[in-house]
Amino acid sequence: MDSADAMRRWLGLFCLTVSAGMLIWGQTILKPILEGWLYIAYWTFCFIFTFGAILIALLDIRALRRRTQREQKELLERTLAEVEEERVRKQDSD
Repeated sequence: MDSADAMRRWLGLFCLTVSAGMLIWGQTILKPILEGWLYIAYWTFCFIFTFGAILIALLDIRALRRRTQREQKELLERTLAEVEEERVRKQDSD
């Protein structure tokens, strides 16, 4: 895992933590205070953090898929090269 992966996952964890905390606080401690525009603003920020966590997760999936495809391609190329080398060695020894 490289630094971009770590940063992306920490940012995703941060967004999830903030949105979960806002959800819990908004439904318990802050419920009597949240009225009118404050209510809309509070839940809009909660939605933004939730949407951010989803977006970051999708970006992480895309990065993981690209890395997996690249590694599979490299493995296939390396395997084919080894098979070709073995074939050449076998022909030379005959």
